[in-house]
Amino acid sequence: MLDLTAGLRPASDSEAAWRSPERYWASLTEATAHLPAPVAVIDREALRHNALDLLVRAGGIPIRVATKSVRVRAVLDAVLEIPGYQGILAFTLAEALWLAEKHDDIVLGYPTVDRAGLSRLLADEQAASRITLMIDDLSHLDLIDSVAAPGARPEVRVAIDVDASLRSPSLGHVGVRRSPLHSASDVAAFARRIVRRPGFRLVGLQMYEAQIAGQGDAAGADAPVIRMVQARSRDELRRRRAEIAEAMLGVTPLEFLNGGGTGSLEFTGSDESLTEATAGSGLLAGHLFDGYRSFRPAPAAAFAFDVVRKPTADIATVLGGGWIASGPATASRQPRPVWPSGLHTLGREAAGEVQTPLQGAAARDLRVGDRVWFRHAKSGEPAERIDRYHLVSDGAVTGELPTYRGEGKVFL
Repeated sequence: MLDLTAGLRPASDSEAAWRSPERYWASLTEATAHLPAPVAVIDREALRHNALDLLVRAGGIPIRVATKSVRVRAVLDAVLEIPGYQGILAFTLAEALWLAEKHDDIVLGYPTVDRAGLSRLLADEQAASRITLMIDDLSHLDLIDSVAAPGARPEVRVAIDVDASLRSPSLGHVGVRRSPLHSASDVAAFARRIVRRPGFRLVGLQMYEAQIAGQGDAAGADAPVIRMVQARSRDELRRRRAEIAEAMLGVTPLEFLNGGGTGSLEFTGSDESLTEATAGSGLLAGHLFDGYRSFRPAPAAAFAFDVVRKPTADIATVLGGGWIASGPATASRQPRPVWPSGLHTLGREAAGEVQTPLQGAAARDLRVGDRVWFRHAKSGEPAERIDRYHLVSDGAVTGELPTYRGEGKVFL
């Protein structure tokens, strides 16, 4: 149903309907007028543009698709048909086992202690050959051995998660808290202990630079500081990755060294130590990516709610709205009303679980029954609220794309 391979080039400005908000959002309203709210859509042309633009930005390095930022199998399958995309980065073992029924290159992006899932993996040679587990502590290996001893199970593929944050004497820890492994000596010592353990095969390494990939640098009073810190982090990370890659040569050959994220693909693609990048959020393109200088994705996914009441002349309230993204509970994690333009949530209510009051000049013209379009902050959160996206192409609904939830799967 979903084919993204035709016309393999990003859309030009003249071809991109989303460059004209009035035309784009009006066409989505018209296309979905027969559907009850809440209604969620994926625009095929916008999705294809984003998928190809990510490849351009990565500069030729293969991209592994991060499933947590999509959660729609039809989209994952369609993107992986595009030359330049290779493999999946899953977020739970149960999900990886499900996807491994059809896909043969799956890296689990986070450590797992799912004993039931491990039992399934270790009893299935095909799944064990298709799934790579992420580790950063020997206790992860001990847990696997406690489920099934090395001689009684297939060899387990593992990869090391390495902390890619910046550790600055003046700024402290800049980045997310992930692996305890940071230096080349840390990683090499850990790797040597892995390769000495029977029943395991070390095949890869992951370093996700959240402080670069996940932080916009385009605007705001702190933008100059963000740019300075990111530049410092890029320099440090390039040096440290090279040291780690060199140290690993003396331990064991690796199949992949993974880095990146949607917001840092240009940097990832230029880092000669890496063999692949990961991206996912940039496919559907939440509004957080509006704050980056280096790229401008298309709003490929959006959802709409209907106005159900007018508490005052300048406030229109829609039913639903609180599809909040992960991270600090700030305005940047809320869904953003984008059409009609000029709407905003109320400071004391924000986006609500059941209702969301909206204010602004456009609210005066909204009437009960009118439709308001929102964009998500990241990309995975809408799929946990809906059972399907409606696929829109050239201004018409052409099909339905079930989410994980729509397929009866809720992994996390």
